[in-house]
Amino acid sequence: MGNIYGYVRVSTREQKEDRQMDALEKLKVPEKNIYIDKQSGRDFERPNYQKLLHKLKPEDLLYIKSIDRLGRNYEEILEQWRIITKEKKTDIAVLDMPLLDTRRGKDLAGTFLSDVVLQILSFVAENERSNIRQRQREGIEAAKKRGVQFGRPPKPVPENFIQVYNRWIEKEISGEAAAGLCGLTMSTFYRKANMCKEWQKEAE
Repeated sequence: MGNIYGYVRVSTREQKEDRQMDALEKLKVPEKNIYIDKQSGRDFERPNYQKLLHKLKPEDLLYIKSIDRLGRNYEEILEQWRIITKEKKTDIAVLDMPLLDTRRGKDLAGTFLSDVVLQILSFVAENERSNIRQRQREGIEAAKKRGVQFGRPPKPVPENFIQVYNRWIEKEISGEAAAGLCGLTMSTFYRKANMCKEWQKEAE
């Protein structure tokens, strides 16, 4: 029997890894052998995951809490599974799915069953994420149609804006000077000035 390792991933620095860590501690995975990444699972360019890959050797065992901790992309998950189990010859055990444990059934039938289950779960996980993104897009579009505004509310127009705007239109002052008098950035001043021009056109 080789070394026992654990891999933990959360998507952001704000998320907690406690649940995954608790599961690994119950299995007595040495703390020094637990590698943690606080990073999206979109790709595998994660520093601690790469360090872990470098460490893995034949007869080692890697624990992960669930298959989506390994990654989020269907094809990449399958590729990494192949690298770990076939190239590194390291066993993997997915705690939330006992069928995904390469220590079980080393014969052809056992390997086939594990591979099929992995492919199905990876596909379902990625498909569900695609559905969530689609529902989010549809929800945003529906909200926009109802007049819901997204993003930061626009800054109110300064009290002296019209007066300064008129001086700028008459070329008495530059755009930079006008923006400074209104306490706005150049881009914000020009954006509000363009809006003001549109309002004037509509009023004519």
